[in-house]
Amino acid sequence: MQFKQINIEEHDSLSNHTTGPGHQAPPRRKSRTEGEPLDPQALAAKRAKAEKIGRTAAVFIMPLLIVGMMIWGYLGAMHHQEARDMPVAIAATSTAQAEDFAAALEQANAEAVEISIVDSQREARDEVYDRDASAAVFLDGKNATFYTAGGAGVSAASSIQAVITPVMLEQDLKISAEDVAPLPANDPSGMGAMFLATAMVTAGYMPWSMAFSNAPELLRRRRALPLLAGWSLLMSALGALIAGPILGVLDGAQSVQVMGVLALGVFAVGAGQLLLTRLFGAMAVIPGMFLFMVLGQPASNLGMSIHVLPEFYTFLHQFLPMPALGEALRSVMYFNGDGAAIHLLILTIGAVAALLLTQVIDNARTAKGKSTIPTEINVAGLHGGPRPKSNAWRYITLGAIPLGMVGVMLTFMLGAMQSPTVRDMPVAVVGSTIEQAEQTAAGLEGDMEGMFDFTVLDDPEEAKSLISQQDLAGAFVLPTAENPQAVLYTAQASGNSNVQVLSTVFGQVAGAQQLPLDHQELAPLPEGDNVGMTAMYLGMGWIMAGFMVIIVGDTAAPHARRLKNLLPLLAGYSVFMSAVLYLIAGPFTGAVHGHFWALLGTGALAIFSVALFSTIFSRLMGMLAMLPILAVVMFLGVPASNASLSIYMVPQAFGWLHEILPMPAATESIRSILYFDSVGVGSHLITLALWGLISLAVVMVLDQIKPVRGHMHPVPEEVLAELRGQTPADKAALAAESANEIDDEASHLADDELEKDALGV
Repeated sequence: MQFKQINIEEHDSLSNHTTGPGHQAPPRRKSRTEGEPLDPQALAAKRAKAEKIGRTAAVFIMPLLIVGMMIWGYLGAMHHQEARDMPVAIAATSTAQAEDFAAALEQANAEAVEISIVDSQREARDEVYDRDASAAVFLDGKNATFYTAGGAGVSAASSIQAVITPVMLEQDLKISAEDVAPLPANDPSGMGAMFLATAMVTAGYMPWSMAFSNAPELLRRRRALPLLAGWSLLMSALGALIAGPILGVLDGAQSVQVMGVLALGVFAVGAGQLLLTRLFGAMAVIPGMFLFMVLGQPASNLGMSIHVLPEFYTFLHQFLPMPALGEALRSVMYFNGDGAAIHLLILTIGAVAALLLTQVIDNARTAKGKSTIPTEINVAGLHGGPRPKSNAWRYITLGAIPLGMVGVMLTFMLGAMQSPTVRDMPVAVVGSTIEQAEQTAAGLEGDMEGMFDFTVLDDPEEAKSLISQQDLAGAFVLPTAENPQAVLYTAQASGNSNVQVLSTVFGQVAGAQQLPLDHQELAPLPEGDNVGMTAMYLGMGWIMAGFMVIIVGDTAAPHARRLKNLLPLLAGYSVFMSAVLYLIAGPFTGAVHGHFWALLGTGALAIFSVALFSTIFSRLMGMLAMLPILAVVMFLGVPASNASLSIYMVPQAFGWLHEILPMPAATESIRSILYFDSVGVGSHLITLALWGLISLAVVMVLDQIKPVRGHMHPVPEEVLAELRGQTPADKAALAAESANEIDDEASHLADDELEKDALGV
């Protein structure tokens, strides 16, 4: 074996080596890279592969967390509603009568009510107005005055009425109903307060989550506070503008007060989200959504009374920002400001506490020499291109997403649902002959012009069949000699609001003609979905899962944007999320029983199709795509879905959208599968498939015009240096230090090679 000549002065420990018997080689310095691959390219490839796997996993994990917690939270809270501990005040001209009525009410449904006997009629009425009681009853002999407050919530008023009215009727009391705070004609369902509160909470938490990834310099406290104050005023003005002059929900006298409440609400939620960014970093959006929306919406007492939801939400109602904002808005809009102070105080205390805690955390980090804000930028440009050189343009795009979302949400959703008006609801009039049915239908049409689209039949079985096919909302069967009572057929599963309208209207029709009315329910809702909310929330979960995977994937896994990578990923993701949402709706909450394969397949198709539709705008607009995507699939889709409100009670345009949008196709598919033996589901599946196929074709065309970028746009080094507070001198020193480290590593590697040469390796 030949040995190479070695410099004795530098490597004396290796001189005169021999491999003879009994000779032990001298010790050598252990290589820093021993046991590790020395090939830098292999090491870089290994790291890139691990990062790619992690980024692909994030495409599944982030939507799973966000969509999963929202649907589980909403469906778990609202799929089964039952009156619980609703406060009722009772007064009477005699204590004995008040006690007897209280005993009868408790015996009828003790769990539904929490009864208090008060001294006077005025006190009973005031308890309802002050919202200390859901209802009050004043008894004077055989007369009963029943007090409710529509402004405190339509859900609460109808729920307590369903509990108390039967007891009053059993005692043959003559009932006189009085609404102590009626809802105004321009907001007859109380939707104004609910949508304004929801929009302002969204405006509060969303900007900071986006700034964390794109403009972290705005999170510095000295910049964040004035920005938050100005943003709060801007969003409150936008909310008041849309709800006031544009939609007419607010009158001029209320606008200034409402603006003040809205501004405080945005500021309080924004301060809370700023604190969460300090605590949770890039993941702050998840606890923010959980706290402000997932828990806040059910606990708000706005859409549903907290007394028909699990008791946990009554506790949360006392301190969460959305309940405080919603109740403050109600006080201003429906109660002349009475009772608003306590809710405004809660918002103020929450905002101050959040800002103080943020300062404490910042001081602690500064003391340790750490930055109070992120020093990396994950999203170069929200528009999908390189990072804009102009900060003004960058901040405009940052604010455009939440501002646009709030504007579109209020315009479309509040505009559609603020004043439910029955129009063209399909109802059959069934007589013993067609002529009799036509005559009756003509008379009803004259009294209810535009409310119903009457079909005349002479066979009750045909009417029942059409209802089961969801071609009719109900049928009114005229009495005959064999059956002297009128019959009303309805299908609760096709829409609870339809049944409420039909039972009220045709109950009055039968009463006016002194006819007994037999109301027969052909498709009753099950106990686990007694208000019919499952179709809406499960369908909403499918739609959200569809667009979330694209929004998340664009930034988390840009390597998956090419169609050859995207399509298999979406296929697996769609099945995965459909299965997860079934587990939430089924075993986890008990809202759904059975129908696994049908719902799994339909859900996967809906998710896949919405994801492809979202890809179109993602290719064109980056994260700004959230605006058109949400406008189409959610803000237009929910009013058109026939789920939260009957399609026959919203403006006619939404009736047309009901036939073509993916959200209505999803909710109607769920209804058909769960309650109608899948009758009619085929047309909805075709709608979803067409959305997917057409979207795929458009994406393929776009990809030919503009090649897909498979990596994130880089953030300029000078931008990162400025974010870290580095001066040019600091950058030069850092570069020199890096160069020295490279030289040291090269020297070590050279030493290793010399040792190997000395040993003949």
